[in-house]
Amino acid sequence: MSDQTTSAAMPAVRGTLTPNRALNDLTWLRVGGPADWLFQPADVDDLADFLKALPSDVQVFPIGVGSNLIVRDGGLRAVVIRLGRGFNGITIDGTTVTAGAAALDAHVARKAAAEGVDLTFLRTIPGAVGGAVRMNAGCYGTYTADVFVSAKVVTRAGEVVTLTADDLNFQYRQTELPEGWVLIEATFEGEKGDAEALEARMADQLAKRDATQPTKDRSAGSTFRNPAGFSSTGRDDDVHDLKAWKVIDDAGMRGATLGGAQMSEKHSNFLINTGTATAADLESLGELVRKKVFQNSGIDLHWEIMRVGEPTPD
Repeated sequence: MSDQTTSAAMPAVRGTLTPNRALNDLTWLRVGGPADWLFQPADVDDLADFLKALPSDVQVFPIGVGSNLIVRDGGLRAVVIRLGRGFNGITIDGTTVTAGAAALDAHVARKAAAEGVDLTFLRTIPGAVGGAVRMNAGCYGTYTADVFVSAKVVTRAGEVVTLTADDLNFQYRQTELPEGWVLIEATFEGEKGDAEALEARMADQLAKRDATQPTKDRSAGSTFRNPAGFSSTGRDDDVHDLKAWKVIDDAGMRGATLGGAQMSEKHSNFLINTGTATAADLESLGELVRKKVFQNSGIDLHWEIMRVGEPTPD
């Protein structure tokens, strides 16, 4: 544990504050070392009071359900904030859907569809609302930015503020949310649709996903952004249809392994933990793939999976 985050420096909380908390069980890839602290706030006021009182030199890292994350084996010298049940409510008013940051994307899609609101693109995104906004998640040609109205966040100074799309400056798989700010809620505007038709669409999307992606393996979703994603408007379909899996295949890296890590045979842009991988195995294999793709095609793949923390000292 770092000197910056000793018990004496920690504010009093009503939620749960755990020192030296392993993070491997909080990520889908099941790897990673401990955080100095894990804070699970009781409610918005608890979170705001904590951030306001926390020394400004202590790093803060919000984590969702860990579906798009590698925590390195040495862990995080930070206070990791994970939102729970007090932050997962979903309300619908007409075609406006407001969801807590901890609400699962799939749950939001299903509840909206039942009320005849089309947010079906969220159904197959493996994460929660906070991450969907933070990373401008999308699929089937729709992005979070397309339906976004506003978001509430708690700033590093403990203030609750509302952000617009202009504030976040949505881009391909990223936004400009200031470091240490914690998303707590987002509001979306979906199109009106027939509930049964929306349910059928989601069923088709799930079937397509399960047929083409290694959904039964331990992965973190797409490993690399599509090369076409770096366009002036931030959309991955504005330039051409070049896909990361295709350039990985062309470089001969489908099924490649390193330690307990593997590029999936079913979908070569999925990095999987076969059961014994370390974070170093996974990240090293990803970097090897990037190297081979660049050598083969001159394309510089960019990680979509977020990688944080410190490696284990040699």
